[in-house]
Amino acid sequence: RYLNATSRTSRHGCRCLSSIVSANWLEKTSDQGLIYQRWQDGAFVSSHGATATELFPVINPATNDVVAQVPQTTSQDLNEAVCSAKNAFQDWKTVPIQQRQRVMLEFQGLIREQTDELAYWITLENGKTLADARGDIFRGLEVVETACNMADKLMGESLAGISSSMDTVSHRQPLGVCAGIAPFNFPAMIPLWMFPVACTAGNTFVMKPSEKTPSATLLLAELAQRAGLPDGVLNVVHGGKETVDGICDHPDIKAISFVGSNQAGEYIFERGTASGKRVQANLGAKNHAVVLPDADREATIKALVGAGFGAAGQRCMALSVVILVGKAQEWLPDLVNEAKQLAVGGGFEAGVDVGPLISRESKKRVESIVDQAVAQGAIPALDGRNTIVSGFENGNFVGPTILADVKTDNIAYQTEIFGPVLTVLEPVDTLEEAMAIINANPHGNGTAIFTASGAAARKFTQEIDVGQVGVNVPIPVPLPMFSFTGSRGSIRGDLHFYGKNGVQFYTQIKTVTSNWPYRSEALGGVTMPTVGSK
Repeated sequence: RYLNATSRTSRHGCRCLSSIVSANWLEKTSDQGLIYQRWQDGAFVSSHGATATELFPVINPATNDVVAQVPQTTSQDLNEAVCSAKNAFQDWKTVPIQQRQRVMLEFQGLIREQTDELAYWITLENGKTLADARGDIFRGLEVVETACNMADKLMGESLAGISSSMDTVSHRQPLGVCAGIAPFNFPAMIPLWMFPVACTAGNTFVMKPSEKTPSATLLLAELAQRAGLPDGVLNVVHGGKETVDGICDHPDIKAISFVGSNQAGEYIFERGTASGKRVQANLGAKNHAVVLPDADREATIKALVGAGFGAAGQRCMALSVVILVGKAQEWLPDLVNEAKQLAVGGGFEAGVDVGPLISRESKKRVESIVDQAVAQGAIPALDGRNTIVSGFENGNFVGPTILADVKTDNIAYQTEIFGPVLTVLEPVDTLEEAMAIINANPHGNGTAIFTASGAAARKFTQEIDVGQVGVNVPIPVPLPMFSFTGSRGSIRGDLHFYGKNGVQFYTQIKTVTSNWPYRSEALGGVTMPTVGSK
């Protein structure tokens, strides 16, 4: 059964033990406590190595209490999941697109019904605020909604009469078994970027959520089955690098989707493509905001703060670098004052704006980078190090931090911090100087300009070498009727997530040339045929 999303929850996010145990995907063991199960053939099943293999503790970041433990998927587990998907593919690929779309229509309705339940598990395991967790779900839901109308993106091309009685038709076909590897920071949105698009296109799917935040994916898998997705079309496995290697190497997996760090993404791209797979990998970022002095001052300051510190800065599209042009450098005190208003605390607490980082290691890393940045000359205009939240003294909290007068060789600029740290570079005098800095950076995920000048905005959008550009929009993530178009060092692979590119990634083109003469004619010969000849 599903937990009652309106049941009483303590300020630490802990329901009574009996309620947590009743989550369908958690198994109570006598010696290891609660263990996450995997999803296979339409049911939650135990890992074959759950009592002997490596266990990953899932931690509530606000308290560092252990929620449950994720077992490392064994090679037998993975093989069973892939075999299940491979067998299901034989029937699923023949299901008419209208019916596959109807499954997604039912699926999106169930996601809406279970939004509070999904948000609870996201906040418990990830730490983000409930409001942010709901946003996580909603942005993924939008992809599911577009999958309900995929048929036109699967249409092929045709040309009649390429020769006497001869026609050519091309159409898109699914690849087979595909796989997804998701990060911790968007437990619902990123899996929903992947398997709904792949499955609606006729593929089957093996999903590996982050070992830090598995519950949202497991609940989504159960909802997909309730929506009508046949057994075996979607399977969920767990684990760390061993599971990733197994996915990259498995001969029956045809394509891999990944979102995460540069190091992991580069590795998965190289290993997966070496095994003959398609790979799309969204990697790290360093997203810049250029602020011109003619911009709306109040609106711009609020946008910078929201985009910089939302989700505690743990998102690849976080606005992490600000370039103040000309007199806009006078806005720094306003930026600091606005950031000071943000409330830091547990994600279940009312009025909280910034939750904890995912782990103690992340907190230590972020604070270490700030230490080094200050030692290298950055000015801590707002210092969130050593933040202690009453009632959550063991939490992984870093308060909003603003580093000013940062040079481009400073570690705070050279590193993707992935925390609530906004880096304000040394001020520049012209838009051209700002653009030169951005274009010299190796990443190309997103950027934004704040201005009242259409001419300046047009120059920026035309000449900036970044895949996603916002004009007075701080986080320019496209809606799913478009594609997520990060570029340069922020992506590996040729095709992007969702939208037309997403459908193209999960399909291949087959071209059929047919010859149907009305009266008997020669059908071949030893000479290479020439277009237009009989």
